[in-house]
Amino acid sequence: MSKFQVKWGILGPGGIAQTFARDLWVDPCTRGVNDIEHVVVAAASSSSASRAADFLKEVRAPEAKAYGSYKELVADPNVDIIYVATPHSHHYQHAMLCLEAGKNVLCEKAFTTNAKQTELLIKKAKEKNLFLMEAVWTRYFPLSIYAREIVTSGRIGPVQRTFADLSFPDLPENFDDSHRMVNPDLAGGALLDLGIYALTWVFQTLYTTQKDPQPPTVVSSLRKYEKLGSDQLTSMLLTFPRKDLGDAHGIATTSLRISSDPDSKGTAGPSIRIQGETGELQIFGPAFRPTNTRLILNNGTVETKNWFIPGAPESTGWKNGFGGNWQAPGEGQGMFYEADECAYALRDGRKEGRFESLSESLVIMQIMDEVRRQGGMTYPEKIESIEFPLDL
Repeated sequence: MSKFQVKWGILGPGGIAQTFARDLWVDPCTRGVNDIEHVVVAAASSSSASRAADFLKEVRAPEAKAYGSYKELVADPNVDIIYVATPHSHHYQHAMLCLEAGKNVLCEKAFTTNAKQTELLIKKAKEKNLFLMEAVWTRYFPLSIYAREIVTSGRIGPVQRTFADLSFPDLPENFDDSHRMVNPDLAGGALLDLGIYALTWVFQTLYTTQKDPQPPTVVSSLRKYEKLGSDQLTSMLLTFPRKDLGDAHGIATTSLRISSDPDSKGTAGPSIRIQGETGELQIFGPAFRPTNTRLILNNGTVETKNWFIPGAPESTGWKNGFGGNWQAPGEGQGMFYEADECAYALRDGRKEGRFESLSESLVIMQIMDEVRRQGGMTYPEKIESIEFPLDL
């Protein structure tokens, strides 16, 4: 049986793009996927073609095309889909560039800087009949699929509340002012970079799992980094309306000053707790890449599971990770799961992901807009703009 091949273009050869492309190199058969394959055919850097070429060598795609501008990349007829891996502040401009050129798009989270930008990307994708998906890779993990099945099966009873946190003790003052984590010009701060993962767990357990989900309301508190005005500590209480079960609550928190896992050993307990009337499901590990679950039922049942993320065999000498933190030999990062979703969508003619619709991505962006409004946090007008094209 011939495999369906997806030809990827990479827009923005930074750290997350390298992690994504390294995962694409892993044979899908190692994770039980036998009917698709991925190949990186091009990459572009806005600074120089040589930087793109260096990136391609690093991810074992030296024969791919290296471009020194994004316009050249989107014009490449050999590219099926483009992974947009630039900072949040630039997603709208770069994703729109791809869509205008007729390219399918997988765009890193957070989708855009604000909801209006996301809305216009969705409208453009529909006009052009193109695939568009926000790269919330966590949604496509087998662990996440299991968690949603626990909710929908009723095994822990009607779910009433989800707690989710993603916090790192990076300390905003330790970053250079130009760093994407704190720089307002790059839509910096905890919310769009880390908080979206906490929101992901709240949404995929209390919104995605409903038959007719309604947008939640949110009450939030936001503490700014005084020097730059980006957020360093944000807490959100979301109320999800439900017709028959009563409202459910989601508590999503994020910070650059404290840690979800202080000793990096899991001693602090689960970073996510999904609580129903007859038990709860606990998720261990960082919210973006959890690897263990514990199901605890009122009747005394306790089930623990380890969710190993397979990668290239150790014999290949290939490994993956992010920010210089490598996974163990034979273990993947897990970004290939969302890439597989894109491949199946292109093969089958779907225009959005199965586990986070475009409409849900829009609702989440609207929630983050409201959190920023309540906290008085704004970004520079140029990156909030819906004008296209706009030179940032």
